[in-house]
Amino acid sequence: MADRTESSTLPASNVLTSRVDATSARFEANMRFMADLVSQIHNEEEKIREGGGPKAIERQHAQGRLTARERINLLADPGSFFELGSYAAYGMYEEWGGAPAAGVITGLARIHTRLVMIIANDATVKAGAFFPMTSKKVIRAQNIAIENRIPTIYLVDSAGVFLPLQEDVFPDTDDFGRVFRNNAVMSAMGISQIAAIMGMCVAGGGYLPVMCDNVLMTDGSGLFLAGPALVQAAIGQKVSAEELGGATMHSAISGTIDFHEPNDEACIARIRSMVEKWGYRRQSPWDRKKPENPTLAAEEIYGIYDSSPGRPYDMKEILARIVDGSRFDEYKAEYGKTVLCGYARIGGFAVGIVANQKLHAHQTDHEGHKRIEFGGVIYTESAEKAARFIMDCNQNLIPLIFFHDVNGFMVGRDAEWSGIIKAGAKMVNAVSNSVVPKITVIVGGSFGAGHYAMCGKAYDPRFMFAWPTARYAVMSGDSAAGTLVEIKIKQLERSGKKLSDEEKKELYESVKRTYDEQTDPRYGAARLWIDKIIDPIETREAITQALEAAALNPDVAEFKVGVLQT
Repeated sequence: MADRTESSTLPASNVLTSRVDATSARFEANMRFMADLVSQIHNEEEKIREGGGPKAIERQHAQGRLTARERINLLADPGSFFELGSYAAYGMYEEWGGAPAAGVITGLARIHTRLVMIIANDATVKAGAFFPMTSKKVIRAQNIAIENRIPTIYLVDSAGVFLPLQEDVFPDTDDFGRVFRNNAVMSAMGISQIAAIMGMCVAGGGYLPVMCDNVLMTDGSGLFLAGPALVQAAIGQKVSAEELGGATMHSAISGTIDFHEPNDEACIARIRSMVEKWGYRRQSPWDRKKPENPTLAAEEIYGIYDSSPGRPYDMKEILARIVDGSRFDEYKAEYGKTVLCGYARIGGFAVGIVANQKLHAHQTDHEGHKRIEFGGVIYTESAEKAARFIMDCNQNLIPLIFFHDVNGFMVGRDAEWSGIIKAGAKMVNAVSNSVVPKITVIVGGSFGAGHYAMCGKAYDPRFMFAWPTARYAVMSGDSAAGTLVEIKIKQLERSGKKLSDEEKKELYESVKRTYDEQTDPRYGAARLWIDKIIDPIETREAITQALEAAALNPDVAEFKVGVLQT
């Protein structure tokens, strides 16, 4: 068998080169624009990390307890915590004082180098109570753990359901009860779960730790289905919290917990000791070699990306600063040019890349007619190429990475005659039925059916990342505002009211402002449509983290696409 490293001695015909002028005014303007956006995100995240604020942190310390983030810092190997969902509930629940990060911190980390998912209640936010988005955030973290077979550590410190919003927390399939259902399913799948009770754990929430494989509990914590006040009200029995459900009782009498620890530090040390002794499961089939840095600087991405529709940029310039060695084997390079497809490595992992190309392209159709194809638009040829490439990656067990900057599918008579709907259906089918890991990065726009075909949230990407420049909705703010205003004007005219030009402009600006707010990535991240807003410079690191998580799951289903339109 040939040495797998011998290919490195062959001519590097697949190395992407750069034509970027880093001294141009346009490059510098793009740099400033992106740097400002990234700085804004970093500042907001820093505020979110304060949780309930200094006074709430002081109260937590006064009880002899660490905050959730202090616990995570002790638990995880230094610098290994990769937070997910930090923007959850951003701008929501303002009438209740807000719920930073939805009152729970989730993310990937390493403990003695082993990858785990951490889910930690933040007791500085409404005593760690579950808001509607809290449940959804915990469930999203569990679903990531299930899809990728990631061992999960729960740091429990919660007062239970936030009662004023109980109707939106309690009954549905993606509400509070789903958390415990997932505990049971994860255990049956062999996904290790450890729960550490480091504060209050009451009512239905008491089931979460007890349904895990191992349960730890610290002195001063409480685990009970009903607290002392409710017990007295229900059955007239007076009992202290410690006697009712303290660590000593559950350790010596009920036998509910496995480890009784004096404090947070000892509890966390015990978890690390337990994880360090775990065995290793079968590895996944995804190919990985030693990672190799790109030949071009990631910092230049700031100057390359251009959000202006009138100034297209080359997506290959972005990829050249993300993929290993800046090497990219482009698939069908001269066909369907508005979607880039090709093979590369990221963090050493072999990947297939599907990316929207923003440069306009010359194309010759089947009748020999030449036309200009607009960058960021999916044409019939682009969709057919992408569908075939996605199927190839599934055939050869290559994970898929999608980079979005898409306006949607081409419309009009020529597009319809060329079979754009059939071609789009093929692409959607291939994406829907893919069995290899899929990871999505929204770089810029992600509009309409283009969002779906490029593996939007509804198509089960293992992870969904977005740059601060991301925008996604049915259509862009300008298009939507124009359409909605026209409808509104006609409605008013039918009722006998005629708007002046100034009133029309005011209406347009109002509609556009609302629509733009909803297409902002923070709006989507608040609702967990996005797992993490990432600095473009950290794109390679984020994808590598996601691939390392996916590599924990060795199971690959049989690839089937069903009926394809031809």
